[in-house]
Amino acid sequence: LTRLKSNGSPVPHLLHSASDMVSTKLAVLTSMQHCLAAFLAEVYFEVDKCRKGLTESSDKSLHTLFIVLNSVFSKLEVSFRNAVEGQTLLCTHDGKSPELIFERLPEVDVESSEWTEVLSANAITLIYQNLQKFDDFISDQFSNHKRPRNTTIYWLPYTCGALGLSACSLWLLRHSSLMGSSDIDNWIQDAKESMVGFWDVHVGQPIISIRDELFETFKQRSKHEMEKQEVQQTEESLRRMLLDFCGNTSNEKPPQDMSELAMMEIVMKRYEKEAMHPFKGLSSGKLTCALSIQIEKHKLALLEAMLELDQILRANEINFAILAALPAFGVSLLLLFAVRAWATHGRGAEGRGRTARRQRRLLLADVEKRLMEFQNCMANGMEEEACCKFGLTLYTLDRLYKAVESQARETGEWSSLREDMFDLAKPGVGMEDKLVLLSRLKGMYDCLLPSPSGVLPRL
Repeated sequence: LTRLKSNGSPVPHLLHSASDMVSTKLAVLTSMQHCLAAFLAEVYFEVDKCRKGLTESSDKSLHTLFIVLNSVFSKLEVSFRNAVEGQTLLCTHDGKSPELIFERLPEVDVESSEWTEVLSANAITLIYQNLQKFDDFISDQFSNHKRPRNTTIYWLPYTCGALGLSACSLWLLRHSSLMGSSDIDNWIQDAKESMVGFWDVHVGQPIISIRDELFETFKQRSKHEMEKQEVQQTEESLRRMLLDFCGNTSNEKPPQDMSELAMMEIVMKRYEKEAMHPFKGLSSGKLTCALSIQIEKHKLALLEAMLELDQILRANEINFAILAALPAFGVSLLLLFAVRAWATHGRGAEGRGRTARRQRRLLLADVEKRLMEFQNCMANGMEEEACCKFGLTLYTLDRLYKAVESQARETGEWSSLREDMFDLAKPGVGMEDKLVLLSRLKGMYDCLLPSPSGVLPRL
């Protein structure tokens, strides 16, 4: 930085240097991806050719497969050697250029006496050793060129956070019992009392109140029935008094289905008439009877109002208890969402819900994109690039295969879905047939359909 400062601002040079490093690493990873995809496609092509022969004449097919794999492994060595020559960052941890050398498989003729089952078993073991060596090589290269860790990228915020944590630690130490202060103990006690109080006010008491109200409702069921019977008896008594009064007044027996309102109208008219001559009405008993009927009417209205008010108060007591428990319910709901997010974190396309469905459909769209790129490369005569695109298609199909397996098994679609995915990967299937298969995958299988709007995903 001191040297650059004399020539001007170091920021442009640093940015340019960082950009060159990122571009170089990206080029290395792209080259590695191209080599891996081509290797995967060639192996898949050759195994697909030898598949029928392995069941009919296993020794002859194995011999042919060993020769083909030797050629494929040799091509892979050459491709990575070219990558080493083209990229200076392709190196190991000790700074040396990597060397990828595979063990050659035996190419003994099956008709020869040297061909034995032990020889074929050793050759298969060599294949596994070569693949393990290749995996170690790729892992080492990827560790050198992968994205920097978060501690490297965000070193400045982490440093500020560490300084802030140190300052908080010193402040807590000043208020701790180690320095002779009881502040932290008092804060812990206050926090404990606050939590206990919150639990008691918003959880314990509301639940106990609701429980008591429910049990009290069942216990006082007979009392409520008695109150209703009292109201009914008062209503029947009032009706009998009205019928008797109307019958004595008009000297005709009123009909039994006569409305209470009509009978009360007769009572009020008689009451107004008798009230004009109170002494005469008292002596005949008509005024006293009309007053008794009005008192009974008011008693019935009062009992009905008290019964309705009692029901309203009891319902509101439970509502108030539920309202008091709402904060605890909100906290519980937040905890439930947090647990759900933790449980589904990292499952990606293999999980449930809208996010997983969206990722599976994106993988399916990626498969379609790779197939179209493969078709364009074949149409333009770009065989090497087409081989790479087919390898990427196989890789994406493998990811989709793993993502949909668990969900498709639950819905019973797995056998049909797996068969369609295998047909997509077959080199001999035409492009038109593969596009038909893709359309069927998009619109037929439940695990690959878009999430219906307005439906909550299952946990």
